[in-house]
Amino acid sequence: MRRAETVEKAHGRIETRRIAVRPIPSRLDRDWPGATQIVRLERLRELKDRCSRQIVYAITSIPTGAIDPEQMLALARAHWQIENRLFRVRDGTFAEDLCRVRTGNAPAALAHLRDASLTLIRKRKHKPKPAREAFAANPKAAIRAILRA
Repeated sequence: MRRAETVEKAHGRIETRRIAVRPIPSRLDRDWPGATQIVRLERLRELKDRCSRQIVYAITSIPTGAIDPEQMLALARAHWQIENRLFRVRDGTFAEDLCRVRTGNAPAALAHLRDASLTLIRKRKHKPKPAREAFAANPKAAIRAILRA
């Protein structure tokens, strides 16, 4: 088993990330063709008044020895930064988590509309939330922005 750890202090918290990587046992080869390694990722987050711990397991097709555990840890972190950036912006701009639309194609359709709106806002080099608020206050400006796109 290969391991790595990082500790970062920023934004009023201490975050420790640990990874353990091992080759996939041969008995699992038939269940996950192409899988080469099992990964255990542990995240510890310490704030002034509380701590949290999260453990995530993953299976990867990255060949054993292709990257070291430190690189695997950086890769996992980079992946979640992209995910968090996208969803945090959509939720912060459009309050997506409060949306009660849950059935059929409507949730995906709304997500696509929100993404298209963010694209239009970013093309104009505006910040998403203030732009959304300005367009909500002035629907005619929003329609003009769509027609000029």
